[in-house]
Amino acid sequence: MARFEAILKDGGTEVVDGADTYALEGPMTTFFRTDGGRGIVDSWAVRIASIRTTELLLVRRRAEADAGTDLRPLPRLVATA
Repeated sequence: MARFEAILKDGGTEVVDGADTYALEGPMTTFFRTDGGRGIVDSWAVRIASIRTTELLLVRRRAEADAGTDLRPLPRLVATA
């Protein structure tokens, strides 16, 4: 499992533990736990949390093994207009 850190427009930070991946669902960015950590959102994926996409500046991922290190940006970033 990984930990995601969502940096918000207002300067706040939301931490989502236990998610493997995230995807856009309409106006929301939703974080999912997937079976076996394969990172594919399918009918078996479990929704962990959702954040309004327009409020996001950046999403970062940190694996459990990296808990004591700096966060690395994901290759796909949420763009805001």
